[in-house]
Amino acid sequence: MIANPYDAIVAAPGFCLGIRCNEDEVTAIDFLEPRPEIAPQTPLAAEVVRQLRAYLADPARAFNLPLRPAGTPFQRRVWAAIAAIPYDQTRTYGQLAGDLHNAPRAVGQACGANPYPLIVPCHRVVASGGGLGGFARERGGFLLNVKRWLLRHEGSLPG
Repeated sequence: MIANPYDAIVAAPGFCLGIRCNEDEVTAIDFLEPRPEIAPQTPLAAEVVRQLRAYLADPARAFNLPLRPAGTPFQRRVWAAIAAIPYDQTRTYGQLAGDLHNAPRAVGQACGANPYPLIVPCHRVVASGGGLGGFARERGGFLLNVKRWLLRHEGSLPG
């Protein structure tokens, strides 16, 4: 039997969030197909679950969690710019690229490499012309439906 790789799993409407952490830092959050929840295995996982549930109840809820440093210097710059996008707004890949003096494709790749979705809200980065763009390195299917739900939840996508 394969051991569960998550320290907790939280259910959300139509998807789940798999939480990984060590004693001191969140190491990853993964979008998962719906499945049974797993109770937090550590005190930090319990705090992550608490904050994720608070966000799911109120999208204005800010996160305050210790994240393990990850990514390249460029990725960290992109993630910092994404983290500054208010919950009820979006930015395009091109807008972020202009702010960072880089190419939209590089911004999109950095978004796809984000190990902390929701905490670093890469779902708030969309394509120009009103399209959703990709999400977590996917161009359609389950993860794009998650992005659509998150944007509706936050009030930045009609419907």
